[in-house]
Amino acid sequence: MIVGWGVLKTLVMTLGHFVMTYVEDVQAWTERLGGGRLRGADASAARRRGIFTIQYPAERRALPEAYRNLPFFVIDAETSQLRCTACGICAQICPVQCIWIERATEPESGRPRRYPVSYYLDTSLCMTCGLCAEFCPFDAIKMDHDYEVAAYRRPGFVSAKELAKPESYDAELHPSAYGASSTASGDGESTED
Repeated sequence: MIVGWGVLKTLVMTLGHFVMTYVEDVQAWTERLGGGRLRGADASAARRRGIFTIQYPAERRALPEAYRNLPFFVIDAETSQLRCTACGICAQICPVQCIWIERATEPESGRPRRYPVSYYLDTSLCMTCGLCAEFCPFDAIKMDHDYEVAAYRRPGFVSAKELAKPESYDAELHPSAYGASSTASGDGESTED
């Protein structure tokens, strides 16, 4: 294998993207000079390619479905409660240890219950890696697309109630996950013998 092959492939790919921005702009410019209507004139700025400026508050680029920012906690549509069972996997897997969970206990026997009494996330430490959402066996944590989180003070500790959002919000952010589960369960075919 050639030494530095990966670096060379990356440079060629970057050069290709650079050249294509100008090719698409020249094609659009020639269409304008020819008096024709631009193909993408009706399309939003989120779908356009090439060198252009987005008028940010009015126009926004569409975020990919896999985009991740701070985590949020899913409120189950059927029970209207957090899906979290306080298993603690998210707190164990977090590389910066920014998640703290206190599990509920029964008052008489002291046995643990399947819901959290308190759940805190230190947003100033969170590096938005998404491991908590990936390893959660109950899909109780998902990664949000809200990137406008600027504030005049550091948010610090945020409780699960402040970061909780309904399941319908998650379905809007991740349509393929909900579409795949509905088609898999609705086709009636079984893989069992």
